[in-house]
Formats: sequence, C-alpha cells, structure tokens
Amino acid sequence: MAIRETGIIRNKEQMRNWTRSMRAQGKTIGLVPTMGYLHQGHLSLIAEARKHAQLIVVSIYVNPGQFSANEDLSTYPSDFQGDIEKLQSTPDGVDVVFNPYNMYDYGEERERSGGKKREKEEGVVSCLEDERGGGFGHETWIRVEGLEKGMCGKSRPVFFRGVATVVAKLFNIIEPDVAVFGKKDYQQWRIIQRMVRDLDFAVKVIGSEMIRDKDGLAMSSRNVHLSPREREQALSISRSLFEAKKGKNICSELRRSVIESIEAAGGKIDYVEIVDQESLEAINDEEITRGGGGGVVICVAAWFGKVRLIDNMEIDVLQHS
Repeated sequence: MAIRETGIIRNKEQMRNWTRSMRAQGKTIGLVPTMGYLHQGHLSLIAEARKHAQLIVVSIYVNPGQFSANEDLSTYPSDFQGDIEKLQSTPDGVDVVFNPYNMYDYGEERERSGGKKREKEEGVVSCLEDERGGGFGHETWIRVEGLEKGMCGKSRPVFFRGVATVVAKLFNIIEPDVAVFGKKDYQQWRIIQRMVRDLDFAVKVIGSEMIRDKDGLAMSSRNVHLSPREREQALSISRSLFEAKKGKNICSELRRSVIESIEAAGGKIDYVEIVDQESLEAINDEEITRGGGGGVVICVAAWFGKVRLIDNMEIDVLQHS
C-alpha cells in the first residue's frame, strides 16, 4: 500500500488560506473531524468523504469544550504519530491534517489589548473561562436546544454545546463543501445536521454507517480502556441491539430486553431510548409494526468499568401505530 505524504497545518489562518486557495482552483473540500486516536471507523469516514470531494482535510483536536469539570480531559487516548502513519497508509491518503494547538486560543486579541499571551507550555486554555482574568475567555456557544436535551445530553449537559461550537469553528476555518460524521455518534450527527440547516452553513453533512469490530463491538477510541473481561461483557450491547431489531415490536418490551441483557452482563445503564431518527423524540409504549413508514433508532449508553460506551441500531421500516 502506497505511503502518501500528508501536510500538517496547526495555524487557523494558514488552514483557511490553504482551503481558499484550493477552492479558487475549483477543488472541492471534504472534512472529517476527529479527536484523534484513529481506528478503522475513522478511516471509513475518509473513504466516504472521498466519494464526495476531491481534497480531504482531517482535523485532529481533542476539544476541551465538550468535557465538563468532572470529566478528565487528560485521559482521552492520544497517538498523533500513529494517527499520521495510519492516514498516510490509507489507499488515497488525505491532503491535510489540521491539528491546532488550541482552537480557543485568542492570544493575538489579548496582545493587542495589552494582555499577556499565554505560552504553549502553560497548557490548554480553559474554554469555559479564562481563570487568570483579562476578559478574553471563550464566551460564545452554539446550542441546538431541542435535539441536545435527551440521551447523552442528560448526563453530559455541556457536551453538545461544545461539539456544535467546535464544529462551527472548523466549518468557518476550513469552509468545506462536505463534512462526514459517523452514525455511531447518532445524536451528534443529527445535531450537526440541524445546526447546519438552521444557521445556513454551506456544508453538506453526511452520516457514514457505523463500523464494528469482528466481534460486533462498535469501534471507539475509548475501547482501549476496556479490560479483556469488560470488553467481553460490553458485547452485550451489540448483541441486544441485533436481537431487538429482529424481535419484539412493542417499544417498552424492546427497551426492557436491551436493558436486561446489558445489566445481566455487568453493565451499568446510562440510557436506552427508542427515538425518531430525525427528531430524536422518544417513542414510548407505542406498538411499532414492521413494513413501512418512518424509522426509529434504538440508542444505548452504558458503563463497563470506567468506560462509557455508546451504540445504536437504526430500524428503517417501522410504522408507529
């Protein structure tokens, strides 16, 4: 497999200048946003983006804006050199990796106003507030108010405002024609779609199908933190979802069967919800009949040890009755 050299850009203005120069040449740009520690699921997003754009930008940035105070940002897995090697080894490679040091660093504005610019060695600036004063902390957030309320939004109240805001920043910097998101993060994908619609971003948002390991576990950068025993237990999520897809047709029974399967394997449920695929509104205690109509999606979040895993299963041929 050929190794393709991949350009790395860390500066926001340089990134913007590169994409604008490419667009001036008539090239189309595809963006695949990631937080790094890439696996085959991420690479499948790149392959999907190649179908829709001539040039591909992959962003690698662990976004502090989506972590609350009780979530340890420092434990998120990272292997930047390994990520670059994986990207270079993909069949068509990628054209640019955008790896900013800090998307929320407004040092130039601070300098112009007489404040002190924070050096890289001092660590990531909090995007919730600038604790050392000066009035230059990040204050502007995007919220997709309806879609963010349920599921992951219940236990992670700042998560989706952080996601929507950093994606909007990426869109404004890179100005892609197409952006690809994995359907494993189903709620996130729908939130970004709605943000793009509501704020008139000139970006086509594509949802790419979930990639699973051979044993059925949904690929995730967090899987590395599972012990062998916890990984075996976590397979109860995908097994219960596949069983639910071919089994009962009453929402409450579907939910109960998934919950019982995961808990029996030792998992701790965060949520199991059956929701409309587009509105993400819960469908509770309604009989659903296979054979036509709109679709639903069964969404799951569960803990195995200290690892929180999410998964989902679309059921496209359902009719609520």
